[in-house]
Amino acid sequence: MTKEIKRIGVMTSGGDSPGMNAAIRAVVRGCAYYEIDCIGIYRGYQGLIENDLEQLTARSVKNIINRGGTFLKSARSKEFITKEGRQKAYDNLKNAGIDSLIVIGGDGTFTGAILFNEEHNFPVVGIPGTIDNDINGTDYTIGYDTALNTVVDAIDKIRDTASSHDRLFLVEVMGRDAGDIAMNSGVGAGAEEILIPEEDEGVERMMRSLENSQKSGKTSSIIVVAEGEKSGKNIFELAEFIGEKMPGYDIRVSVLGHIQRGGKPSCFDRVLASRLGVGAVEALMRGESNVMIGITDKKVTSVDFEVAIKGQRPIDNELRRVLNITTV
Repeated sequence: MTKEIKRIGVMTSGGDSPGMNAAIRAVVRGCAYYEIDCIGIYRGYQGLIENDLEQLTARSVKNIINRGGTFLKSARSKEFITKEGRQKAYDNLKNAGIDSLIVIGGDGTFTGAILFNEEHNFPVVGIPGTIDNDINGTDYTIGYDTALNTVVDAIDKIRDTASSHDRLFLVEVMGRDAGDIAMNSGVGAGAEEILIPEEDEGVERMMRSLENSQKSGKTSSIIVVAEGEKSGKNIFELAEFIGEKMPGYDIRVSVLGHIQRGGKPSCFDRVLASRLGVGAVEALMRGESNVMIGITDKKVTSVDFEVAIKGQRPIDNELRRVLNITTV
């Protein structure tokens, strides 16, 4: 069923990710193509509550496809958590003549969209924008590929120093609840071991790996550690633990931090964002709501928000097997 949509609001929320600008651009240009007004909402749900809105045209989004971050900006909103805050947001949408909403973000953004839809029966469609790749119902999220390339490039540089000085480097990457960045960048950069939130045996396996490396005469190693790994130690405590158990290692720590969020989006992320942005506009035109637009087996698909934010995806055992083989 085709629904007549006259004015779509678009916003970014939560942590920024490379490719969000490309997604906004695709939404705006998709609206222009279908002769639909597009209203940009600055600073996410908080900007919606404060009525920080601006009409966007195809000219408004020129030269942004290559820019990192989000020109609509992002913010976390405590006020939107309240029913009163969501009522303000709804009133502002109605007063602006906006009849549907596209939200670009992660699980927190989609959780807010679910509540908003339940209370006000307002059409909302989501686009997954998060470097963690921790959303169900899509093979990839916008920003993930760029973050991986940033991490691999950083680890390559760290390895040069590790080799020159015979050092063991612990490299912390983002991933509070999901180890996709750590696992894939670790394999891509040739790490000797990877610690991720989905596994509890990482430290024991890491120690066995380091012992085997020492016995074989290896003098430098890279261990990739997701920030949410389950040892109960932060990365500096982990380095101290290794030093106590294996005093022969010269150990250094590198926390990559927010450099993983920044930078120009990769071609993959630009294309993905463009496909999902147009897909979100067309989903609203079909009368869909309370869904996320994702990519599965190279095809644009839609999945209920409840499915998208439900639980944790299993780790890729094939990647773990490859890691075990390539670090022998």
